[in-house]
Amino acid sequence: MSEEFVILVDENDNPIGTEEKVECHLPDGKLHRAFTVLLFDKDGNLVLTKRAKEKMLWPGNWDGTFASHPRESETYVSSGERRMPEELGIEGKLDYLHKFEYHVPYKDVGSENEICGTLIGIINKASEPKEIEGEIDEIKWISAKELLSELKTNSQIYCPWMLIALELLDKSKQSMLEKYESILSTWMNREVREGLNEAIKTHLPKDKWRLVNEKN
Repeated sequence: MSEEFVILVDENDNPIGTEEKVECHLPDGKLHRAFTVLLFDKDGNLVLTKRAKEKMLWPGNWDGTFASHPRESETYVSSGERRMPEELGIEGKLDYLHKFEYHVPYKDVGSENEICGTLIGIINKASEPKEIEGEIDEIKWISAKELLSELKTNSQIYCPWMLIALELLDKSKQSMLEKYESILSTWMNREVREGLNEAIKTHLPKDKWRLVNEKN
């Protein structure tokens, strides 16, 4: 298997080079660009996927729909659309919401040190996302209320970047908030955001994650 490289960035998400992917995910890995995708149905239910047991970081934990890294020639959106068939076996269109920086270790194995773009898409349950060997071991649909209940009992089984992406939904581009208002409304109320914040604290302190502000 050929080496895979990720884009190194500064604190403002400006590219400053590339680095081999595994090197970037060691305990002192360099800051690099990534994305996380949240796929919903028209009723606001979210597709969650359980990371494959073969994964180096957070194996067997529940993630958003999928996450990966852009290539040098790609935007956040184009990279997400490229990866969707590879991760889920389906194709679809995505929109960009917001991005955040976070740094969190995983045991003594490695870490995530990323500026992570959050992408959104709408599918229907008939789309049948597939469990791709080596990527995803299980798939489920969940409502905001159901996730909140699960976080109260076992927040550690949910990946930290997914929780941050959801907590920051209200910081998305205004045009996207308007476009997806009916989908996201149940995910942005005070009770859900407080639950997400408490869950994030079980993974990393507040000074280890932040919204990356954009001027546009």
